[in-house]
Amino acid sequence: MNSVFQGSLLDVGTEAGPRELGSRVRRTTLAHGAWIDLRPGWLAGADALFGRLMADVPWRAEQRRMYERVVDVPRLLAHYGETDPLPDPALSEARDLLSAHYREELGEPFRTAGLCLYRDEHDSVAWHGDRIGRGRTEDTMVAIVSLGTPRPLLLRPAGGGGPTLRHDLGHGDLIVMGGSCQRTWEHAVPKSARPLGPRVSVQFRPRGVR
Repeated sequence: MNSVFQGSLLDVGTEAGPRELGSRVRRTTLAHGAWIDLRPGWLAGADALFGRLMADVPWRAEQRRMYERVVDVPRLLAHYGETDPLPDPALSEARDLLSAHYREELGEPFRTAGLCLYRDEHDSVAWHGDRIGRGRTEDTMVAIVSLGTPRPLLLRPAGGGGPTLRHDLGHGDLIVMGGSCQRTWEHAVPKSARPLGPRVSVQFRPRGVR
């Protein structure tokens, strides 16, 4: 990696684990029945957790077919299914707290975790909505915890044609996308023209959502 990760001075020596949600969560209502919740600095000890995940997760590179050629996915990946132990107790605690907080709206617990490692400014993810395996009209929820160097998460109405929202997330920040967000909006993490350190995102999802 070309860049060096710089930790948060506010996080030094803090034991990893989620802080309260409750009144600290800020909800923004979007168009078409979508919404997002933001909780800056939700995960305490985020920089130490980031270091453990960088070292302990079995990161893998993937390739995908694009048109008539096979290309490298511009980030490293790891996936933990419903019965897989998560790679750190802090993530298990975070998933349980999210499941309890959103139980009434979601109607089920968060079950899986997908991890992405953005190694530097060249890694990215294109515009997309997380696929819903239980039908095109069913709403769901995806919770993302960002660790390491802050990177912008962009949101826009599906297909473009509307304003793009930007949230710079890192060092334990939480964003939850709910309502119709995965159907009617898209999100992306763009490449950057300036050097950036590594970032890990952890995506908690209910069953059947990838």
